[in-house]
Formats: sequence, C-alpha cells, structure tokens
Amino acid sequence: MEDLITMGQKYVMNTYGRFPQVLVKGSGAYVWDSEGNKYLDFVSGLAVNSLGHCPPIVTEAVKEQVEKLIHCSNLYWIEPQIKLAKRLVEKSCCDKAFFCNSGTEANEAAIKLARKWGNGRFEIITMKKSFHGRTLGSLAATGQEKYQKAFQPLPEGFKYVPFNDLEALEKAVTPKTCAVMLECIQGEGGVNVPEPGYLEGVQEICRKNNLLLIVDEVQTGLARTGKAFAYEHFNLSPDIITLAKALGGGVPIGAMLAKEEVAKAFQPGDHAATFGGNPLATQAALAATSVLLDEKFIQEVAEKGQYLKSKLEKLQEEFPQITKVKGLGLMMGCELSIDAAQVVKKCLERKLLINAVGEKTLRFLPPLIVTKAEIDQMVAILKDALGEIISNY
Repeated sequence: MEDLITMGQKYVMNTYGRFPQVLVKGSGAYVWDSEGNKYLDFVSGLAVNSLGHCPPIVTEAVKEQVEKLIHCSNLYWIEPQIKLAKRLVEKSCCDKAFFCNSGTEANEAAIKLARKWGNGRFEIITMKKSFHGRTLGSLAATGQEKYQKAFQPLPEGFKYVPFNDLEALEKAVTPKTCAVMLECIQGEGGVNVPEPGYLEGVQEICRKNNLLLIVDEVQTGLARTGKAFAYEHFNLSPDIITLAKALGGGVPIGAMLAKEEVAKAFQPGDHAATFGGNPLATQAALAATSVLLDEKFIQEVAEKGQYLKSKLEKLQEEFPQITKVKGLGLMMGCELSIDAAQVVKKCLERKLLINAVGEKTLRFLPPLIVTKAEIDQMVAILKDALGEIISNY
C-alpha cells in the first residue's frame, strides 16, 4: 500500500487531501484496502454508492451492456436513455430530461437553460454555504468564497443570500434575475436543514417574480432523504431539478430535468455532452433506479434514517460535545464543539469511514442498504472514538 501511495504522489495531481488507504474492493456497506483491512463505509463515495458497493443488479446490467453497446453518439436515439428519461420524468414533477456525466455538469446545464429561458434576464440567486460544483459556472453559483478565491474572475451574474432568509432573497431580486438555485439540504455547507416554511416561501417569491426555481438534488436525490426527491418534503414543484451521484449506482452519470415550458428553450445545438446518457451509463442507471425509486425501498430508507437520528441523539446525551444532530433520512450531520477532523481520524483507526464538512460537522452518508445492526456498529465506534478524544482534553 505504501508503494502505491508513493507512486500516486508522484504521478497523480495533488487535488485531494487523501487518507493513507488504497481501497481495492467493496461489497454492500464495506470496503477493503490493498492490505486486506475491512472498513464500514458511512461515506459511500459521497452518496454515490447508495445501493452499496458493487450491487448485483447494477453489476449484472453493466456486464450485459458492455457486450452489446458501450457508447454511441447522441446524434442517434439511445434505448436505455429513453427509458431512463421516462422513469425520471414520471417520478418527478418535470417533463423532459437531459443527460450528462456529473453533478457539476448537470448544474451547468441548468444555468444555461435558465439563462436561455430568461431571454435577456441572466442573474441567478444562490445561497451562502451552498455547493453546486467545481466547473467555473457551477463554482460561480457556489456561495462559498473558500472554493472560489483562487479562480477569480469567475463568470458574472450570480448573487448570494443567506439560507433560511426570505427577506434577503426578496431584496436580491432585480429585473435581471431569471432564477433561484438551491439545495433543499445543504450538504457540503454542513448538512443545513431549512427552517419550516422557508422553501415554500422561496417558491412563492419565484412565482411572484416569474423566476425559475432550480433545485440541486445531486446529493439529496433518489431516496437519500427518505423521499424519491428531497423537494417532496416541502411541497415544492421545481422548474428544474439536477441529479447525479446515486443515479448510476456507482457509474458516472448526471441529469437535468425540466418542465416542458422551460425545457423547450433548448433547441438543437444549444447544449450537449459527448458521453452524456450513453448506453452503458443509462443502463446502469436504469438498474439502480429500479430499486432507488421503489416506494417500499424509499420507506425503508426513511425508517432507517429515523433510527440513525435517534441513535445519534442518544449519543448526544452522553457527549455534550455533539451540539446538534440534523439532517433527513440517511443524510445526517452532527455539529461538534471540537474539531471534526480528529474524530474522522480516530474512526478511521477503528475501521470506520465517516466524513467531515467544515471544521465542526460530521456527515453520515451510509449506503441506503445499510442495516440497523451496521448503524449500531457505526455508533459504537463513534462513541469509542469520542471517548478517547474527550479523555485526552
């Protein structure tokens, strides 16, 4: 493993703060490193491996498709792409789908569509502490200076207002505004949950001012929060929805969904993606969504989410250093009064993978197939790690 890491440091660009593990195998909620160590995975590829690692339904679909047709151009109709579009449209409030390769590409597509629809109006209001991707357009939409400062000047036309502040949003609207773009739950911003009535208020402001409501469901979408889409918790009807992460069951794919009156602003030549919606990716996504969009499966996720939350709240009673438990479904966070990174490190030593967002928040994104026994195992390891840290203070 040390040899591989040394090789990686020599040849791979230094764009990630990586842990000193080389992961080589996965099954269900577990992964193994190159030295045979087994880890319980509550990161799941940052919400990508929602059906766990190497889910048989996806791996079999990919094996079959690889022998039929891996790629062809979108100059021609693609059968699994058509079927996937139908499934996503029928499950959502939208009418048309565009496919790409990632969440940031889906958000780029949404930004372009909103501006084309705006017919001269181009400003998009987004939220502080939001995260919409790393390409220049989606980075400009991301309301976090720490991601932006090294890449100025960014594309113009974005304004940022605080999450949960309707008054600030209303004041930010100008005759140039065409859309509001947000996450129902801010993931990278700290697993921030909206206050009651906030998102409904955002929708009302959009309707009153003839603005598009763009909901970024890249992390929250496809059962993660205990609903097919997170916007369903809040009685929203977005004009544009973006998806990625869980959509392909581990295979890279992104999607933008839009209502018909918005989607028709795009005409041939306005936007494209060479690999977007190719046969391999869409066949994988068809397999993954056959489970992720199943109502019984979604209900089970909601129940396990409540179980995870209750276990974290019980742990909070024992450790006042956990100042807040927040989230929906199996997208949970714990705010801490201590450094989150040291907790992640202590858990890693105990063969548990969790994630820190910011300096003081732990994020839990287990595969949606996680069992209650595995949740108990995670909480026991977290308790042990916190106990060691607190005893050394």
